[in-house]
Amino acid sequence: MTNSSANTQIARAMMIMVAAMLFAPVMDAIAKSLATQSDVSPATVTFGRFVVQSVFLGAFVAVAWSKGALKYVFSWVNILRGMIMGLAAMLFFTAIKYMPLADAIAVFFVEPLIVMLMSSIFLGEKVGWRRVTAAVIGFGGAIIVIRPSYELFGLVSLLPLCTAFLFSVYLILTRISGSNQEPLVMQFYAGIGGVLICGAILAVGTPLGSVDFGLSLPTNNQAWSLLLGIGLFAVASHVLIVIAFTMAPASVLAPFQYVEIVSATILGYVVFNEFPASVQWIGISIIIGSGIYIFLREQKLEKETNEEIVEDQILTRP
Repeated sequence: MTNSSANTQIARAMMIMVAAMLFAPVMDAIAKSLATQSDVSPATVTFGRFVVQSVFLGAFVAVAWSKGALKYVFSWVNILRGMIMGLAAMLFFTAIKYMPLADAIAVFFVEPLIVMLMSSIFLGEKVGWRRVTAAVIGFGGAIIVIRPSYELFGLVSLLPLCTAFLFSVYLILTRISGSNQEPLVMQFYAGIGGVLICGAILAVGTPLGSVDFGLSLPTNNQAWSLLLGIGLFAVASHVLIVIAFTMAPASVLAPFQYVEIVSATILGYVVFNEFPASVQWIGISIIIGSGIYIFLREQKLEKETNEEIVEDQILTRP
């Protein structure tokens, strides 16, 4: 792949990532609505979300495979990805049942920083001291956001942080295993993994009478429609994420996930009358500022690398 085509592919991956981040908060808002207004437990919502994903993508993959449009290869890694994603989604849906939507997502926004550090450790992507420092500062911003939430909600306020870690692992596995696999097939198996982990948790939580991790089905058509909708939004956003991460390095795409805070804040205010406090905005600004710095630094390093490649080509030309 030439430098020009590689840059074009990265630019497309960035746009795809932005689109995914506009879909994701809608899914979260639906989950919060089901949990707070329809008394559907977060575990049930998560289970339904992955059932819809599995059924929808399973039918699509079966048709495409029968027509030879894609390769259908079984992968335990994708099952594992789905189980990690299922647990992450369940923890986050539990968090937003009790926490304001924007606050929970603000804490979750340390995830791109975790991805960047994991990319260095597991993918061999170069991360200098400047970006590491920016990541540390970003974590400081997350602590500012968490502190008032912790005083109000206790350990629940730490669930978005756990979600961020799990989702980072999910994305790294996507980057490692996604280069030679069809995104839709990957997400189909991920859906199966999500169903398995959520089903296992429901099997344990229901007999124990757990409010958050037991089975509690919708009681009206509107709630059933919302449960279907959350699955469809999940399919759309996460298929786009998989496509993006198979087209560009994780450290390049990670900062674009901050787009989610815009739509999440708007949805939180319009639907639930929630808005981050002034202190939390300071933390959010620090997190976003760290992400923007990392992105700009990445772009500068990429430009310098391309210039060095051109110079080497000129010097070695016969």
